Amino acid sequence: MKDYTAANIRNIGVFGHGGEGKTTLTEAMLFNAGLLERLGKVENGTTTTDFDPEEIKRTISINAALAPLEWKDTKINVIDAPGFFDFYGEVSAAMALADSALIVVGAVSGPVVGVEKAMNMCKKAGKPRMMVVNQMDRENANFTKTMAEINEKFGPSVVPVQLPIMEGGQFVGYVDVPNMTAKKFDGKGEKEIAIPANMEAQAQSVYEALTEAAAETDEALMEKFFEEGELSREEILAGLSNGVKEGIVTPVCCCAAAPNIGVATLLDNLVHYMPSAAEVKPATATDADGNTVSMADYGKFAGQVIKTVVDQFGKYSIIKIHSGVLDASTTLYNANNEKTEKSGNVFIMRGKKTVQVDKLIAGDIGALAKLQFTATGDTLCDPSAPVIFTPIDFPASAISLAVSAKKQGDEDKVFAGLNKLLEEDPTISLEKNAETGDVLLSGLGEVHLDVICSKLKNKNGVEAQLAEPRIPYRETIRATAEAEGKHKKQTGSGQFGVVNMRFEPLTNGEDFEFVNAIVGGVVPKEYIPAVEKGTREAMRHGVLAGYPMTGVKATLFFGKYHPVDSKEVAFKSAARLAYKEACAHAAPALIEPIYRYYIHVPNDYVGAITSDLPRRRGVMEGMNPTDDGTEVVARAPMGEMVKYATDLRSMTQARGYFTKEFIGYEDVPGGEAKKIIEQAKREDEEEE
Repeated sequence: MKDYTAANIRNIGVFGHGGEGKTTLTEAMLFNAGLLERLGKVENGTTTTDFDPEEIKRTISINAALAPLEWKDTKINVIDAPGFFDFYGEVSAAMALADSALIVVGAVSGPVVGVEKAMNMCKKAGKPRMMVVNQMDRENANFTKTMAEINEKFGPSVVPVQLPIMEGGQFVGYVDVPNMTAKKFDGKGEKEIAIPANMEAQAQSVYEALTEAAAETDEALMEKFFEEGELSREEILAGLSNGVKEGIVTPVCCCAAAPNIGVATLLDNLVHYMPSAAEVKPATATDADGNTVSMADYGKFAGQVIKTVVDQFGKYSIIKIHSGVLDASTTLYNANNEKTEKSGNVFIMRGKKTVQVDKLIAGDIGALAKLQFTATGDTLCDPSAPVIFTPIDFPASAISLAVSAKKQGDEDKVFAGLNKLLEEDPTISLEKNAETGDVLLSGLGEVHLDVICSKLKNKNGVEAQLAEPRIPYRETIRATAEAEGKHKKQTGSGQFGVVNMRFEPLTNGEDFEFVNAIVGGVVPKEYIPAVEKGTREAMRHGVLAGYPMTGVKATLFFGKYHPVDSKEVAFKSAARLAYKEACAHAAPALIEPIYRYYIHVPNDYVGAITSDLPRRRGVMEGMNPTDDGTEVVARAPMGEMVKYATDLRSMTQARGYFTKEFIGYEDVPGGEAKKIIEQAKREDEEEE
């Protein structure tokens, strides 16, 4: 691959709903660029960008993959992003790598939720975008209907620059609307034809809409349009191009990627309409003093690692260069960790294949191998002027399941392997729950976590299993009770200790308070700490179901000792006995963790959410309008919401999402508490 300037580089992410042909389209682009001898197929597992064993097995994209190609003196870094919602961490990485987006819409399915999500992400990130209506070769493909649905959802600023020519239900050519010409596919390329008579009126109508859209991008063009009622072809093209760069206009093309029809023309349009790396807004970073630094003024090398790939050959850090030049001699200073990485060869990645290059310039995307201290999101820059780029906004985990080794003895291997996978995927996390002992694997959905376990098996040869996590219930008391605890052992070395204790609810929100109310030395002061310690140890197991006891004030107010046989161990044991006896008669209650959920949904789904929450023992707290719908605020028990991410996705056609915050513990209702206590007793009996 030859050297390119930033003006001849396009970084284009391919986004959209799963199953609409993004990977197939990427494959066709590579084929047209002369990089492939034949087109691979997703269903056969032979495409360039779906190379992971899990992608091949499931026939879906799981990872964002790079596919750089050359087209008419332009380097296009294509980034093929997944469409399945469990892998939107990879979509976030692709969006960070891309300067602009190509959003793929199915000609049969229309602009479904994945298209909506892609458009919203582009708007939020300020990314220029184009759309392509793909799969025009399919039965029931309907460009006109699809465009009507697109305009209904996204407005008139989404305008076609091509209209498909259909003959006998077959996609045979297109009208190039800005130039008001028509092309027909002839098996070898395209030949110019007259615009079909039955399409002249439609083409003229769309041409007028394009003219108006182009005029709205520039005051001078708008003035001329009002005065003369038309613009020249050059002015229309320039206006549309500027409108795309500003995010004002979204042009729409059409193609059929699987039979490779119209893809070469799509590449032409990408080069023409999409902004170059030199035209996009320069990235900014923060220097050591907290000042904002524009990469247009920085002048030295700086780049951000957007994605980490770990395979059997090692670790690759995919980096986007924002300033300067990266080559084998560049000093790589990690500003996040304040460490210098060893310089090494520079690569580009095309699917799983790495190609060594001499250098990468600002605006380009490449890869570095075997970086020791660098993780996804880190900044690499010149050590003389450290800067840090804004962290990548990855989606927060939505579901947590308990993970364990399937085979006894493999625990260390399983967790070591999972920790390696954390390097690749910032949307998963691993954490041990101190109360339940579960190791929780968190991610974006059940399929996401299942894929992580499959990757673990493929890469490390060990199997993990997933289960619903144990809920960290706790126990407390609602009344006051007193009891005597007596420990007496006369055989061998004697042990003697008696304590009289009062247990009552704490009202200050604390877990435990111990009060020494002994007078007259009936329990010598050297044994008081043993009483407190014994009580604390006993409270690890409640009196109802064995869950930790909390919210208790324990007062030691009387006791007895023996001048010879009393020992610390005796008073610890006596305290445990007093705890069990008193708390059993102090109105013990089972309590459960309660979270506040902020559920964001389009307005059409508010009714479904509000009617579902009571079935989960949820309590509505309010509703707030948002830019794209409604935020439903509710409190609900953790135990009823373990798989809410999956259920919410089903209820809202994947349009809904939520965040949550822990707010405290509340009593479990009687019927539910009875079930939980009985289950705990059964488990205890099984263990015995």
